[in-house]
Amino acid sequence: MTVSRRHFLGASATLAGAGIAGVPTQRVSSATRQAHTTQTTPSAVPPVELIALNRMAYGPRPGDVERVRQMGFQGYVDEQLNPNDADDAVCNQKIAETRLRIQYSGGSNYPPVDEMRPLRTIVENWGLSQLWPLTKNPAYQERIRPVEEVRAATLLRAVYSKWQLREVLVEFWHNHFNVDAYSDTRISATWPLYDRDVIRRHCLGNFRNMLRDVAKSIAMGFYLDNVFSRDGPANENFARELFELHTMGQENYLNHLYNRWRDVPGALAGNPIGYIDQDVYEAARAFTGWTIAHGQTVSSNIRLPDTGEFAYVDLWHDNAQKRVLAFEIDSNQRPLSDGEVVIRLTSEHPGTARHICRKLCRRLLADDPPDSLVQSLATIWLANKDAPDQIARTVRALLLSDEFANTFGRKVKRPFEVIVSFLRATNANVTPNARVFWSLQEMGYRMFNWGPPTGHPEEPEAWLSTNGMLRRWNIISQLQANWFEAASFDLPGQTPPGRTCRQIVAFWVERLLAVPPPQSTIDRLVDLMRQNGSADAPPAGTTEEINDRIRSMVTLIAMTPEFQLR
Repeated sequence: MTVSRRHFLGASATLAGAGIAGVPTQRVSSATRQAHTTQTTPSAVPPVELIALNRMAYGPRPGDVERVRQMGFQGYVDEQLNPNDADDAVCNQKIAETRLRIQYSGGSNYPPVDEMRPLRTIVENWGLSQLWPLTKNPAYQERIRPVEEVRAATLLRAVYSKWQLREVLVEFWHNHFNVDAYSDTRISATWPLYDRDVIRRHCLGNFRNMLRDVAKSIAMGFYLDNVFSRDGPANENFARELFELHTMGQENYLNHLYNRWRDVPGALAGNPIGYIDQDVYEAARAFTGWTIAHGQTVSSNIRLPDTGEFAYVDLWHDNAQKRVLAFEIDSNQRPLSDGEVVIRLTSEHPGTARHICRKLCRRLLADDPPDSLVQSLATIWLANKDAPDQIARTVRALLLSDEFANTFGRKVKRPFEVIVSFLRATNANVTPNARVFWSLQEMGYRMFNWGPPTGHPEEPEAWLSTNGMLRRWNIISQLQANWFEAASFDLPGQTPPGRTCRQIVAFWVERLLAVPPPQSTIDRLVDLMRQNGSADAPPAGTTEEINDRIRSMVTLIAMTPEFQLR
């Protein structure tokens, strides 16, 4: 019997209809759901090094599993919590040598451009004085060039960086403090500052300091319009998301129960258990006058410079008394003081600790983490509220918890994770370009371009529609076939010579999957490799035929439900 890739996919077609790991789409019957859950939920927990590399990294590259095994899981955790850019030679070299194509037709005031430019210059070296002038460039492609380059560098770092936990947390915090970089070219032109000097700088640091820098950033200032907020009345966009998304979360919003601050339990003692709309309104007043200098007129005889620097305009600030989370802010405070108080109150609230720790658990562990773990992490978070490594200490406790080491397969990879883990497992040579990011957008993953301030959803239902699963299959196949010209592979060259068909399948299953697929899946993969030959003999056929089967077999392993789990 001759087995083709089409035969294999035909036998596995229920995958798209039933979802992954028991997470169904709306059209799946309860019987199908139960059967699929039984088939795809991992029956055994893999070794802790595989759990670590699939959760606190974007999957293992060749040699990673043995490295983690030799240094020990705790040693690996502590190493990852202390990244050193100088000790990242492979990634540094890739970023240094990568060129991104800049292409546009030109016009009457500027010439056409079609050239390859080095990636590292803008991403790692340019500051505000070099980036802000790009906001005035007449070519749209030049105004968005910085965010395009950060996007390319993000893919390279996810694939090649030794400091995988940092890359995972950078993506986490970019979603937590989500900004659509393409919504305003003042944001896109200065995006390296937000990525490098805010998110990356603080991703393992102190949350209060991170929140302060987010509030003062060009990106968040223009995205949520606080740069235009002034007394009478204040713009509430930033203050609303500060409470609902960035700190305390919607679970601590109590306006449906209480409409006066004094009625909120704990408020009269200075420790309200949650927030109401009045807190948002008052916080919005506290941030009036926080702006970015972009040449705006302050009064008839005052105009701010056009530099992109953070600025405080006292004439725009509401200096009257305020009350936020039952804390009285007296009138006529020193400059910036009102907003700094709000940042302190919200960042140090117990509700914020629980909200952030639950989100960290949902990113690194499971969609439904146990409340006991969330609370224990929140206690550590609050105990270290002034520590420069508050986030790192909390993440360490999460990674070393029993829950982290004793569970697997309770998270579904988002599209970016799917392609990065495939590129890492197959030791691909990656060259980022616009086509691969367009394909990710078609899958619903819009890197730095997610419109709502919520960030990409964690819920598996957002990613496991029938169309979503089909696109997952397609992008793996297209990457391997080099349709995007974004990656090259030598899968036959990595396959140990002289192996039988069964051994070749076992080699690549172990390389790509943390948990083995059902025996029926392995049998079909072996059938694909052996064709009309023996499973216990080397594959028969011409070299090109054998190589093509290896490529097809590896691609199919990446399409299995087990590859979609972490």
